[in-house]
Amino acid sequence: MAPELIVRTTSGLVRGKAEAGVLAFLGVPYAAPPFGEHRFAAPVPVSWDGVRPALTHGPAAPQAPGEDIGLYAPDVFEAGADCLNLDIRTPMIGPAGLPVLVWIHGGAFAIGGNGAAWHQGHRFARDGVVCVAINYRLGFEGFLALEDAPLNRGVLDWLAALAWVRDNIAAFGGDPGNVTIAGQSAGGAAVATLLSMPRAAGLFHRAVVMSGSATLAATEQEARDHAKALAARLGIDPTRSAFARLSPAALVAEQPPPLSGGPGGLSASVPIKPVVDGDLVPAVPLAALGSSAHIPLLVGCTTQEADVFVRRFAADVDAAGAQALLDHLGVQVDEPGLTPAERVGRAFTEHLFTREARWIREARPAYAYEFRWESPVESPVGGGRVGAVHNLDLPFVFDLLDAPGVGRTAGPAAPQALADAMHAAWVRFARTGDPGWPLDHLWRF
Repeated sequence: MAPELIVRTTSGLVRGKAEAGVLAFLGVPYAAPPFGEHRFAAPVPVSWDGVRPALTHGPAAPQAPGEDIGLYAPDVFEAGADCLNLDIRTPMIGPAGLPVLVWIHGGAFAIGGNGAAWHQGHRFARDGVVCVAINYRLGFEGFLALEDAPLNRGVLDWLAALAWVRDNIAAFGGDPGNVTIAGQSAGGAAVATLLSMPRAAGLFHRAVVMSGSATLAATEQEARDHAKALAARLGIDPTRSAFARLSPAALVAEQPPPLSGGPGGLSASVPIKPVVDGDLVPAVPLAALGSSAHIPLLVGCTTQEADVFVRRFAADVDAAGAQALLDHLGVQVDEPGLTPAERVGRAFTEHLFTREARWIREARPAYAYEFRWESPVESPVGGGRVGAVHNLDLPFVFDLLDAPGVGRTAGPAAPQALADAMHAAWVRFARTGDPGWPLDHLWRF
């Protein structure tokens, strides 16, 4: 009979399980449920008696139901009060000193969870990297600027999770002195934000920004004005006590759709994002990235992040209309042979993603990559072939081409050799801070 997989944490004992050839501890709380007396408050430590089962994913934060647009995995997230939890995959427990990768999921800071099919960490664990995936407060619960509540509650959740990793990961085989934070889309923006924050110093030692932004932040005035406008529309005060009378589901219903600000939700118009308060978030992250120049950074995006989404809306645009939009966005698309709709799609990819990666590399040293492999699948939402679309690099990085939904997005012949190469580069970076190419070189996958 196999021994029980029980680990002592600073909060209490947890029981894990063997899964996919590694050990899994799922849904482990790193803070108390952020509801009831803790609603709209900073994260609070949690503890329990006895042995807590850690056998299934914990709840995700309250959020709107995901829309199955025929791309990506049809993930369904079960939301619940105990949403400040994390999943750990490790090859062994006890002191082993293995590198650690902490994953922050995307979703426009409004949707998603650590249970998403395309970023499960068991193959990182297979290859000797302890993988931790965190949940955090989303939407207005995490980012609405109420008068008598702390700003940036979602950001405080990231810090609390990283502090938990620092204090506990050695018991799960990890090295608290060798922690890499990584995220994609809004998760990439979270990593860029953490790189700019003095209070995050020492909690991680390497960073990966995938398809993220270092400019996705609101001023405190913008954030408070938005909260006041929302409160006025609801006929309540912009205070913690007034908003606490709304159920989490009712508050989610007041949020804009995650994609309302543009593909991926990464737009200046999105009201759900970190707030520059001069303290926790001292500045727009891009302006403060120089302070993290000593931390090895890997940054990049796909070549056609937003193309397929935008092309379907721009199908009828003519050459003059396309050029007017490019002029408005302040971007150039010089690639020959593109239709007007394709130029518009490429312009939005440049505007929302490509130049963000370039700005980060210009702000501080970084290893750079570009995901160029194009899926041949015709998009079910229109706009032509999927191509190198937003999110497509995830199952390659996590070596999960067999995950649900990958086939319908990447096709049946997605190259395993490419997944092997990308996954190996991320493993190498987590171990050593060097993905395997020169610092001043743009590596193309």
